[in-house]
Amino acid sequence: MDGPKQFENDANPGSARQRPRGPKRTPTAGVNDANAGAEADGKDRLSKRQKRRRRKIAASRDAAPAFAEGGDADRRDQKAGLSPAEKPEPPAGQRADAREPGQRGMRKMRRSRSRGGNRKAEASPSASPSPHAAPNDRAADEGRTRVPDGQPDANGRQAPVGASAGAGSRRPAAQNATPSPIYAALDLGTNNCRLLMAAPTRPGQFRVIDAFSRIVRLGEGLGRTGSLSKGAMDRAVAALNVCAQKLAARDVTRMRLIATEACRAAANGEEFIERVGRETGLDLEIVSREAEARLAVSGCGSLIEAGTRGAVLFDIGGGSSEIALLDLRDGPIRKLANRIVGWTSLPVGVVSLAERHGGRNVTPELFETMILETIDLIEDFPGREKLDDLIDTPGFHLLGTSGTVTTLAGIHLNLERYDRRQVDGLWLTRDDADRLVAKILSWSFEERVANPCIGSDRADLVLAGCAILEAIRRIWPARALRVADRGLREGLLIEMMIADRVWRRSDRSARRSA
Repeated sequence: MDGPKQFENDANPGSARQRPRGPKRTPTAGVNDANAGAEADGKDRLSKRQKRRRRKIAASRDAAPAFAEGGDADRRDQKAGLSPAEKPEPPAGQRADAREPGQRGMRKMRRSRSRGGNRKAEASPSASPSPHAAPNDRAADEGRTRVPDGQPDANGRQAPVGASAGAGSRRPAAQNATPSPIYAALDLGTNNCRLLMAAPTRPGQFRVIDAFSRIVRLGEGLGRTGSLSKGAMDRAVAALNVCAQKLAARDVTRMRLIATEACRAAANGEEFIERVGRETGLDLEIVSREAEARLAVSGCGSLIEAGTRGAVLFDIGGGSSEIALLDLRDGPIRKLANRIVGWTSLPVGVVSLAERHGGRNVTPELFETMILETIDLIEDFPGREKLDDLIDTPGFHLLGTSGTVTTLAGIHLNLERYDRRQVDGLWLTRDDADRLVAKILSWSFEERVANPCIGSDRADLVLAGCAILEAIRRIWPARALRVADRGLREGLLIEMMIADRVWRRSDRSARRSA
């Protein structure tokens, strides 16, 4: 020590917050003076910060020779007159670079600089992203979990549907990491054409990478003519061309592309499928009604909560409506389709019912006629009584997946713009459903068009859907209805991922890494 310390507050020299008085140092100009003084007589002591700054200035000034010759330590050895052969070896167990503070400081600087760039590239396990990926979607291609904008987390909650799994990590991604496989599902229905691409994440969940949906009304006029019209087929092919472009832009591991009731019922359905193959390159498969009901259950299974003893799942489509009875008294299982105890596919949907009775000016009497017509079709379902002992009990509820029930949910929430994140999984009580159906029935066609959750595309179809919903509620009275904004596409994705055992592989990898 140069002498006894003098404290700024002499009355309390032992205060922990007091700093000793000493000669003032200028951090910038004083560096060179301090260096000179230290080398001359060693009397002036530098702070750690000044020493660090001194080393950095020296290293940056002589960067090339420093790295070529070994940095500050070699220059010190040269000043001392030591040749490389006479340079002392580091003690056993100590890294050689531990004796070279100049090199160690530069390495730290290089690491901090490289981290800034690596944070942007960290999402990619390889040096370059997928050449097919759009700039905003490249992180999605590489298997990171991120919240899809407006898209589900696949457990219904579909978006883990999760936050980015590497966003806050400073550790560079492994160079040999394998990108997550991408799966694609396409559903061409009577009213809509929908595409969904996703990558598996946690068991039972997936992350949406891309999605597409367009109203095409493929089944328009089908009830009158028995065939698909040219205009309807042209609209569908145009939408399928968009889907084909999206699929071509991704390295898709596996896909399944299905067509439902319109192609099943149309006399020229097979001819249309062949045209789609020629013009778009997509190989569509017409699925059976039973397969459609099973896929709807698989897609919505995550919305069945623990403690549920029975549920009626329904999917009100454009040309048909699928209903499945689920007996869950033995407890839930991952593959919910194995708990189906009865199913049916009604040959009626929003498009066919609206075309038969009219959808613009619907009176209460006409609305009741549509309900009774649908009830007659349900009563022909031979297994409809299998859940009768659970009806209207606390462990029983309805689960609806269709534009009809999501529209009711949007109106219930008074949404200015439809938002599936608020709608998917929403519960409606019996009174809620009664009030919403009566409200829509009281609106004129123009008022339905003006509602943002209905719009011009669905204004002439929504009451036909409400009539089918009311028929289901009368046959299976329930205290609550749960809304699902998901369905066949999600069911296709989940079944493909289960078949490929992607979640089992990820579980084993996680255990090995642990």
